[in-house]
Amino acid sequence: MKRLFIALFLFLPLMMFAQTVEFLQNEIKVLQERNEGLNHRIDELQKMVDDVLWFNRMDKFAHVDKVYLYGPPPANVPNPTAKGAFNPVKFWAYVFVPKGIDLARKHPLLVLPHGGVHGDFTTYYYHIIRELMVQGYIVVAPEYRGSTGYGKSFWEQIDYGGLENQDTHASRDYMIENYEFVDKNRIGILGWSHGGMISLMNVFEYPKDYQCVYAGVPVSDLVARMGYMSQDYRDLYSAKYHIGKTAEENIAEYRKRSPAWNAHKLQTPLLIHTNTNDDDVNVLEVEHLIKSLKAEGKKFEYEIYQDIPGGHSFDRMDTHHAKEVRVKIYEFLAKYLNPAKPITSVKQINQAAYR
Repeated sequence: MKRLFIALFLFLPLMMFAQTVEFLQNEIKVLQERNEGLNHRIDELQKMVDDVLWFNRMDKFAHVDKVYLYGPPPANVPNPTAKGAFNPVKFWAYVFVPKGIDLARKHPLLVLPHGGVHGDFTTYYYHIIRELMVQGYIVVAPEYRGSTGYGKSFWEQIDYGGLENQDTHASRDYMIENYEFVDKNRIGILGWSHGGMISLMNVFEYPKDYQCVYAGVPVSDLVARMGYMSQDYRDLYSAKYHIGKTAEENIAEYRKRSPAWNAHKLQTPLLIHTNTNDDDVNVLEVEHLIKSLKAEGKKFEYEIYQDIPGGHSFDRMDTHHAKEVRVKIYEFLAKYLNPAKPITSVKQINQAAYR
């Protein structure tokens, strides 16, 4: 009896401790879920604020709209038996139409997918949109599946290198179907980083639908990228709601989503820019893309800039050198899209700011 008492005396505190630990673990999990929901809500509020900035800052240059459309059904369906589980994924897109253009005539369209894993189209691109408006381009910028600012459910619809490409193409088709003044024979696509990757994958999949493509510092090889990025970054891809496996576990899937492994599909006039001191998309990725295109005998233009200040953002900044690079981009686009007032100098870029 004495031994039993001693055993209970020792065991009961352990049970109570175990229950306390389990309780605390559950509480932590609940708090983490609440914090995650709060973070998404903050992102939604930030998106609303930035939308106000878009409308205010572009007032002199463009008619701004935000339209609601849809792409393919989800890549991953958690509950296939749920009502509407395979409905198309709905998403928003920004539309910019230059003020003062003749709506009785046809005008060129540029599709501009944003960059970033779970990024979104923000006023970071304000000066670039302004420069495009001055030239007479209509622009559509899709907030494809996985973009930030639209809640957790939409955020977890991410399909990097997958159905986001179809969302982007859907925004192109939407513009043709709904805006009679868009010239379906003068459509280009451009983007930077992840947006550059989406631009490349779009012309690979729909070569006849775009007259030209610009890819700035494009994500080009996801297999290589998984090798040099951090574990937190890799976890975004192997998450159960996304690809679900690491590159090591499914190399073929990561290749399928990488421009460097799809170079044989190129049929569209292409310009690529990269920077040797890029601190996000290592130049080795873009070099792989360039070598792959050359190996396939493709004709394209490219420039590898050497240690230009700004790193990953070197040609999107407001510096004189960044503007010089953008002049090259605009001259390339103009060759195929023939805008009404093409920019051919930094002086014109500077004047665009004070039109």
